[in-house]
Amino acid sequence: MKAYDFNDNWLFQNKITVTLPHDASFTEKRDPKSPGGSAHAYFPGGYYEYEKTFHVPEEWRDKVIVFQFGGVYKDSAVYINGKMAVGCVYGYSEFTVSTEGLLEYGQDNVIKVTADNTLLPNSRWYAGAGIYRPVTMLIGHKNHIKHRGVKITTLSINPAKIRIETTHTGGTVDIEISDGDIIAKGAGDAIELTIETPKLWSHQHPFLYQCRITLTNEGQITDEVTETFGIRHITWSTKGLFINGKETLLQGGCLHSDNGILGACSYLKAEERRVKLLKEAGFNAIRASHNPADEYLLEACDRAGMYVIDETWDTWYSHKSQYDYAAAFEENYLFDIQALVARDYNHPSVIMYSIGNEMSEPATEKGVDLTKTLVEAFHSLDTTRPVTAGVNLFVISRSAKGNPIYKEGGGLNQEAKDMSKMNSTMFNMMTSMVGTGMNKASNSEKVNALTKPCLDALDIAGYNYTSGRYPLEGKVNPNRIIVGSETFPQDIAKNWAMVKKYPYLIGDFMWTAWDYIGEAGIGAWAYTDDGKGFNKPYPWLLADTGAFDILGNPTGEVFLAKTVWGASQNPIIAVQPIRDTIPAKAVWRGTNAIPSWSWRGCEGKTATIEVYSDAHKIELLLNGKSLGKKRVKEYVATYKVKYAPGRLTAIAYDKTGHETGRGELSSATGDMQIKVNPEEASIPIGEIAFIPIELVGDNGVVESNADMTLTVEATGGELLAFGSANPRTEESYTTGLFTTYYGKAMAVIRATKEDPIQITARSDGLNASGTVHVSVEA
Repeated sequence: MKAYDFNDNWLFQNKITVTLPHDASFTEKRDPKSPGGSAHAYFPGGYYEYEKTFHVPEEWRDKVIVFQFGGVYKDSAVYINGKMAVGCVYGYSEFTVSTEGLLEYGQDNVIKVTADNTLLPNSRWYAGAGIYRPVTMLIGHKNHIKHRGVKITTLSINPAKIRIETTHTGGTVDIEISDGDIIAKGAGDAIELTIETPKLWSHQHPFLYQCRITLTNEGQITDEVTETFGIRHITWSTKGLFINGKETLLQGGCLHSDNGILGACSYLKAEERRVKLLKEAGFNAIRASHNPADEYLLEACDRAGMYVIDETWDTWYSHKSQYDYAAAFEENYLFDIQALVARDYNHPSVIMYSIGNEMSEPATEKGVDLTKTLVEAFHSLDTTRPVTAGVNLFVISRSAKGNPIYKEGGGLNQEAKDMSKMNSTMFNMMTSMVGTGMNKASNSEKVNALTKPCLDALDIAGYNYTSGRYPLEGKVNPNRIIVGSETFPQDIAKNWAMVKKYPYLIGDFMWTAWDYIGEAGIGAWAYTDDGKGFNKPYPWLLADTGAFDILGNPTGEVFLAKTVWGASQNPIIAVQPIRDTIPAKAVWRGTNAIPSWSWRGCEGKTATIEVYSDAHKIELLLNGKSLGKKRVKEYVATYKVKYAPGRLTAIAYDKTGHETGRGELSSATGDMQIKVNPEEASIPIGEIAFIPIELVGDNGVVESNADMTLTVEATGGELLAFGSANPRTEESYTTGLFTTYYGKAMAVIRATKEDPIQITARSDGLNASGTVHVSVEA
């Protein structure tokens, strides 16, 4: 079936014309009294309607027309010409809409989509709302290849034997495989083709082939599909995870599905950008948390070489939030699994499926049986990939003891204590103990016995915050393969040492690789009085946890992981923001340092400097003067010095005293300016572009301590979003007005016509502006 973009000219709420993807939550005003609270970043819920009028020519009468929805949040219903066609309860599942018997030919037709997001809280994080993923119209002959009807399986790799199975409504199937030239071909609904010298897909070499499937009836081609795939073979055992026969350690990070200032909307360019930055930082794997990833992310991972654990749900039949998916789970989970596997099957980047995150249900016999049922459901559809889950052993053991983490109707069983009288030092000590305690709480034999039935049902056992068990499992559970499915980023050095030591431990996934909206302040190092406590009050907006902030700027956690993984040759310097108060440090962040030595107005104040290196010693110099040498401990050397502007230099030495590398940071000098610096000089019509906007000195260095409010305008294109990574703000990403954060902000524009786009950023406080142009290709 031929695919056509169906994203333009939708009427939202019978008021405004929008282009999909569209996050309806961003049309709402945040409210401190929103029932979604900090989990939903204080966005209220709503009931949303989208309509589109489209013409159906008379010659389509003999065609098959189907609509594909990447995701609608949530409880969606689709109507065609006033008649309900289909609905989808789960907000993250792809679904299709048949138009059979619903269209009027030779005239205009109306498709209407509703999304009911009125009842909150229905998630533990910001999910957005509405048609937040793309829509595609599929048009085919009555004899056609079914949507998601081609399955490509690598049976072996030397030589490569490829099985191609095609589901269709009638006709003769011909197959061609190409790497630029046709290298194999055959005919049949289920055939095997051999490639003698294949180019294998892996994170180091993500080579992609094209498979062209042609359906013929009575000598005429009635359908044609081209699938992109990689020749990639997975095996797993207590000796490790092997990709194409080579042991592979997963250098991973967890990702929520929102795109920061773009909200829940998924764009191919945004996903490609995120994957590119993660790959450059040393990551080779992503865990989609805690719902199926958008297909754009999978496409980006296929091309870049990034492994994916694609996860299904955060909840089964027991509520974590009052109005979450639990009530509909048992009726719909098989559909969700079928939709996920059908979409993911040909993506080489997907190497594992996850049946859920931190479920308490396996504390009961029913929950253990369901675990086995879900694993078997995946195996029945796909025998080539292992099945895992993000299991928090502490959650299951508490539930088994009658003291569950979550209340029966949703929400935490123990509300956060009043933090108002607790100073930052006391709070920091408490959160440090929480982090240590979570990693040790599951070490007992009693917990092992309670969780064994669930974990043994999985191909690979995912451990959330359970690194204390890693050394035990070789003896206690000698047949178990494990992965650190969710870990604290500050533990990467000791966790990675265990990944390298124990063959049955195949990787580590930090929480998180990228900051996200909702779970407001869960990882914040907060300098405000309202910064203590797990659930932070309005106007907290972002989780403020992530190796990268929501704009894609790296934090010290990027540099630490990059160094631990051996992806950095030179020492890297980062500095904790220079403030007069001690921050309240949440446990989901190990450092809030950023790569800046430009803190205007902080002369003489104490600065905490972190130098990341795998060297033996580091020497730090400020304006050429040595501040001493320090031993590197767990890849970090930390200095506390009086801030003075200028040049900060870190020199790395090996055990013999020889220099092995240098890193530097400089301060901004002279008058402040606004720098507008597009990441691309030219984009095609319909594409988006990211435009970093920074406050810099006359030497081009970003000033981190002189934030100001900027106004951004885009002439000739559409300004989709403008904002900064400030986790605590009342500003909106949709107004074109936002305050920088540590000197940085970002605009995202879309090219709507062939004319060049002019982007201008202004500041009344600075009495200055910056302007650039982005050309647009037809």
